[in-house]
Amino acid sequence: MSTAPLPSLADILETARVVALPLTARFRGVDTREAVVFEGPEGWTEFSPFAEYSESEAATWLAGAIDFGWNPAPAPVRDRVRVNATMPAVAASEVPRILARYDGCRTVKVKVAEAGQTLADDVARVRAVRDAMGPEGRVRVDANAAWNVDEAERAVHALAEFDLEYVEQPCAEVDELAQLRERIAYLDIPIAADESVRKAADPLRVARAGAADLLVIKAQPLGGVHAARRIVAEAGLPAVVSSALDTSIGLSMGAALAASLPDLDYDCGLGTASLFTADVVASPLVARDGALALERPRPTSADLDRVAATDERRQWWIQRVSRCHDLLTRG
Repeated sequence: MSTAPLPSLADILETARVVALPLTARFRGVDTREAVVFEGPEGWTEFSPFAEYSESEAATWLAGAIDFGWNPAPAPVRDRVRVNATMPAVAASEVPRILARYDGCRTVKVKVAEAGQTLADDVARVRAVRDAMGPEGRVRVDANAAWNVDEAERAVHALAEFDLEYVEQPCAEVDELAQLRERIAYLDIPIAADESVRKAADPLRVARAGAADLLVIKAQPLGGVHAARRIVAEAGLPAVVSSALDTSIGLSMGAALAASLPDLDYDCGLGTASLFTADVVASPLVARDGALALERPRPTSADLDRVAATDERRQWWIQRVSRCHDLLTRG
């Protein structure tokens, strides 16, 4: 596929809007998710690296946003993408309230290993999810690389009774994942790699090392839909397409990726618009009967005004776009 040339910074900023979406519960340490959305020849796209990410890492997110806005999406092989519900690190008593926001999802990803919480908190939360989903529901957990190998082994043992579909990024390093995978092999609980793909200089190292059973793939952080497709093809492992707490525009990027993959054995983590109390469009891209339709959201000016960030935050984000564009220009 021939790719469009890098658009100018002026082309990006001409339609750029900075938005701030409030969350129903604290997630990844934030109560509000900020993003830049802008329109390219192919439609609206999104740039939303987390605030703590370096400019070199954030530049890859901008490349991903440009890819979706300026290059045609690959042809889909399915018209709907099944998605999981996402459970923040809330108290067990809050689980029913969060799950009620997801329509028909048969899978729940539960955040664990939250700073300031204990393994007992994780066990209680996962138990509440399993109770709510019943024996046929699918439950996976995500530690966001917070455990060392011994902590991870102990946690997996404590959570194994809940029939886990897989454990996502239990440890930070590839060699730790490989060691843990060997230690818990007899439990038959797969390990999924997220940060070891998304934040790695070599996103294929985890696959070559035999350190994971499947990959969690996010389009924007990997440089776009087309770059992510190449990584999935080269890795040769099952993939779960997930969001980075995107707006509905970013979720449509993930859905385009998921819909184009030849094999999609796992429900995808693209239902996170249900964690927002407001979004960039009046009808957010949320699960209907457990799946997302393939839609390209088209926000109106009024939609974007409703969730506009403060002038101070707008300036911060526009400066970040400029710095990242400069990095892409210099190669």
